[in-house]
Amino acid sequence: METSAPPPRRQRQARHCAWCGRRVPEAGRQGRPRQYCAQSCRQRAYERRTAVQRGGLPEDSVVLSAAELADLQDRLFQLRCAAEDVVTAVEDAADHTELRKLAVQVVNVAAELERLR
Repeated sequence: METSAPPPRRQRQARHCAWCGRRVPEAGRQGRPRQYCAQSCRQRAYERRTAVQRGGLPEDSVVLSAAELADLQDRLFQLRCAAEDVVTAVEDAADHTELRKLAVQVVNVAAELERLR
């Protein structure tokens, strides 16, 4: 009697919060997959949906406060500056260690930029 190996486990992709973009913790295997990392994010998403409905905006609208927009613009500026630092270092023939440090900085700034709120 031949025993077959169990089927390979399906790799789960990391899920991210539909509100803030942080990684959603793994839950059990039952029920729907979680969309939000915390109850507060779920509540903010609900508030946005109801505000969009009341305002007559399209369902896929993104609503940002002036402070959120300013924060997003600041983080975009940081990303551009980090990328310009890499270009300058390449033009100045910087060594591998310095280029790696600057590249890591670009990745970190970009990762922070992914967080919309």
